Amino acid sequence: QSQLVESGGGLVEPGGSLKISCTAPEFRLYSYAIGWFRQAPGKEREGVSCISSSGFSTYYSDSVKGRFNVSRDNAKNTVFLQMDDVKPEDTAVYSCAAGPYCASDYALAMKYWGKGTLVTVSS
Repeated sequence: QSQLVESGGGLVEPGGSLKISCTAPEFRLYSYAIGWFRQAPGKEREGVSCISSSGFSTYYSDSVKGRFNVSRDNAKNTVFLQMDDVKPEDTAVYSCAAGPYCASDYALAMKYWGKGTLVTVSS
């Protein structure tokens, strides 16, 4: 059973926007850094973004910088990834993960993972 649950994926047209969410039904996220990852068919997993536990520090891969925005609402135990100006190459399964901090390689510090939500960018 996944400890984190993603939602909000779906079909979006190129240039459009989509907001996906990450929550944890059985524990509080406020003390964890949260990373967003994606994996497209036939490709390796890519670290997309990371947000510190406080929310004060955010990090993005070059491929999404300026288009994606990560945020968190600790009162709602939820982390969001706002995706704007999406491109067909953004099509992937997006997963979130929780860990003690945002490492330079986001995945290294992550301990708890979700199964992911599919985002498809197509006209």
